[in-house]
Amino acid sequence: MRDASQVLIAPVVSEKSYALSEHGTYVFVVAPDATKLEVRKSVERMFSVKVSRVNTLNRKGKKRINRRNNVAGKRPDRKRAIVTLSGDDRIDLFQKS
Repeated sequence: MRDASQVLIAPVVSEKSYALSEHGTYVFVVAPDATKLEVRKSVERMFSVKVSRVNTLNRKGKKRINRRNNVAGKRPDRKRAIVTLSGDDRIDLFQKS
């Protein structure tokens, strides 16, 4: 089993993910080869919460063209995990200092 910091790369900070966090659902960028079980155990270990559901999705990177020299490129592919917590568990990702 990998370390939790190797599975969970970063939380996704967007308006949609911030709105979901009010309902106990959080979105993370995870390692491309991470399984749902690894994501579940990593979140439970790292934040001391109980996870009820994990959904994953693979997002292809956008194709980009440099207008100056007409060179094609691509943003990296990413894997995201949408984690739903059970009960009244919360993660303080966006807490103001």
